[in-house]
Amino acid sequence: MGGQSPDSVRLEGHLAALPILPLRNSVLFPTSVVPINVGRPRSVRLVQDLLGQPRAFVGVVSQRAPETNEPTFDDLYEVGTVARVVKVIRLGPTNYSVVLNGLGRIQVERPISLEPYMRAQVSRVRIPRTRDVEIDALGATLRESTREVLALMPNLPTETAGILDHVRDPAALADLIAANFPPSEASVVEKQQVLEAFDVKQRVKLLLGMVAPQLEVLRVKQEISSMVEEEMSRSQREEMLRQQLSSIRQALGEQDDDDELDQLRGRVLKAKPHDEALEAARKNLRRLSTMAPMSAEYNVAYTYVEWIADLPWSKTTEDNFDVKTVRRCLDEDHHGLEKIKKRIVEFAAVRQLRADMKGSILLFVGPPGVGKTSLGRSIARATGRAYERIALGGVQDEAEIRGHRRTYVGALPGRVIQALKRAGTKNPVLVLDEVEKMGADLRGDPASALLEVLDSEQNNAFRDHYMELPFDLSKVLFIATGNTLRGIPPALLDRMETIVVPGYIRSDKIAIARDFLVPKQLSGHGLTPEQLDFTDEGIAALVDFYTREAGVRTLERQIGAVCRAAAMKIADGKEIADLVTHDYVETVLGTHKYHPENAEQQLRPGVATGLASSADGGRLMFIEASKMPGTGKVVLTGNMRNVMQESAAAAVSYVRSHAAKLHLDPEWIKDIDLHLHAPQHGVPKDGPGTGVAMYAAVASLMLDFPLRADVAMMGEISLRGRVLRVEDLIQKLLAAHRAGIREVLVPKQNRVELSEIPDHLIEDLNLRFIATIEDVLPLVLATPPNGETAPASDGATTLAPPQ
Repeated sequence: MGGQSPDSVRLEGHLAALPILPLRNSVLFPTSVVPINVGRPRSVRLVQDLLGQPRAFVGVVSQRAPETNEPTFDDLYEVGTVARVVKVIRLGPTNYSVVLNGLGRIQVERPISLEPYMRAQVSRVRIPRTRDVEIDALGATLRESTREVLALMPNLPTETAGILDHVRDPAALADLIAANFPPSEASVVEKQQVLEAFDVKQRVKLLLGMVAPQLEVLRVKQEISSMVEEEMSRSQREEMLRQQLSSIRQALGEQDDDDELDQLRGRVLKAKPHDEALEAARKNLRRLSTMAPMSAEYNVAYTYVEWIADLPWSKTTEDNFDVKTVRRCLDEDHHGLEKIKKRIVEFAAVRQLRADMKGSILLFVGPPGVGKTSLGRSIARATGRAYERIALGGVQDEAEIRGHRRTYVGALPGRVIQALKRAGTKNPVLVLDEVEKMGADLRGDPASALLEVLDSEQNNAFRDHYMELPFDLSKVLFIATGNTLRGIPPALLDRMETIVVPGYIRSDKIAIARDFLVPKQLSGHGLTPEQLDFTDEGIAALVDFYTREAGVRTLERQIGAVCRAAAMKIADGKEIADLVTHDYVETVLGTHKYHPENAEQQLRPGVATGLASSADGGRLMFIEASKMPGTGKVVLTGNMRNVMQESAAAAVSYVRSHAAKLHLDPEWIKDIDLHLHAPQHGVPKDGPGTGVAMYAAVASLMLDFPLRADVAMMGEISLRGRVLRVEDLIQKLLAAHRAGIREVLVPKQNRVELSEIPDHLIEDLNLRFIATIEDVLPLVLATPPNGETAPASDGATTLAPPQ
């Protein structure tokens, strides 16, 4: 199907069913022999089909846009090259290197198919071999210009220019030069224009237009190089004279260092660095005294000594780990979060008893806007330490942590050393913000670089690539923050103590707004409580109808918007004494942006209330199941990702395999199609935690009995019927509480996390712990199939609120 005999690619007529290999970022020319890496699925299938054929031919056509991963014929040019497959090398399971020999130009006449790979009818482009004086003259000019370009390019073999003399045909010469033109100097579009130039005279002129600018650039570069060499000779002579002058001054007993170097030397001594750093500074100062101030090396050495002088080698602040002070500062800055505050106070108590302890590195994990970064600022204020924040979101270069080596132009130390310089002490509080959002690329893995920074056994001699001197980081109090544990490498996570900072419930948000956010925004906008009085009703309206978040960041912005509207009235000369109520908020901010996420009053058969979480916190996730006449297909919609699709498949398989226990026909799915849907298409959904809800929805649909609307559920399921642990338990329980749910089915394996759940959630929610899928239906069916009261399963346990 993919290969052709030699007769099918001869030079006449149309070619039937010639396979097409799309090429991006390059153009294949006739007479060229080039290797091409193949890794895209269609191209791999094409190469695999050609394996073992003694003489295989393909049409190679360039893409218009290289970013297109699976192109169609509309994405390809119409003119390409027919090529013979010379050799195929397997690089991996789905990667090949194919050596192609271009034979001639072809025109794509009609697409045939895209699968399993691209195939089309093509025709060979006939180029008449006409020779006249003008073409020969143009060819000679092109040959001489190219020879001059090669002469100006360094590191080329001497025989390269001789190849041009062996190609006498101007058309072939143009193809040869275009094929070997550097990609940096000629784009794919320009090379494609040469390939599509069927007229030899036009083709040679196109090449001359490409070679002439390159030749001019190389000539200018050569002139610049000559000037630089001349300047270097002058600089060397000046350096020799300067050294002689220095010797004369020393013989006369005159001072050799100028005032600027004296000041820098004094700063270094004042910083009191350790012996190795002091010796490095002295060495560079001696070099500076013999260098020309205008030279590039002078600036590099001077900046390096300045960094040595500015780092806090010995400067520290006095710690104040008084437990009462720490507790007071945390209460002043944050509402609620009692368990988080208790853990921080415990941390301070240990430091108070053992000041030299190599302490734990804290990792605050929680949704945006819950106060993770501000907790670090409060700790710094309470302990009397300097505070600095290092934003790690989007960092992909290891040098951002370890620094750049001084051999690079514009090199600087890494962010850790820079933060210490800003802090001015060697024992600040450094907050590593959004640590899970670091990436990795060819420049290294910054998360791996952080391993040494956060290892208390190694960071007492941390070496930044720029400084190349040991610096003691053991006195620094590191606090990392993140929205989720996903994305943090296990080795890095192992060096930190995780503290979950949960989202806020509605009453917490109202209290935070009243006690913290409103006074802050009023002061920031130059208003007084007498001019703008926020009532609890108005704050509740902001929370319920204008925000949808686990934290309070958006809530603060909306309060600021109300304050700005009041400030506008005052700027217009009006005297105001406004009372911020629900109606006032709606007048200022417009119609409601959100509606409270409440539980359904009554559920139809096939609808279950699940719980999910994301970086923004927990939320309700309704699972809807529907059936229709069909052939046993299972349709999944609602922007479900791979893991959630697998959970749906496991739920359906369990119902099918246990049809008898559910009093269902063993062939219940044979004559129907089953549709599982998760509303809110615009929100991507993933994770295994909705497996229990999917099972309950399918079982409810087939039994034709609704589920209880006041019960939400979570848990991953296995084909053996086990209910497995879920992540982000606190966030999901907060979502249930916020929506008015009062009974939640929780995997029994999550029971060990009860100590981390806020007390108000345990008091307000009836947590039912389930170990197997068989525990689910007796707890969630609104009306059991047999009409009797559903007994509690032996495996389910209850954590009811205290009476």
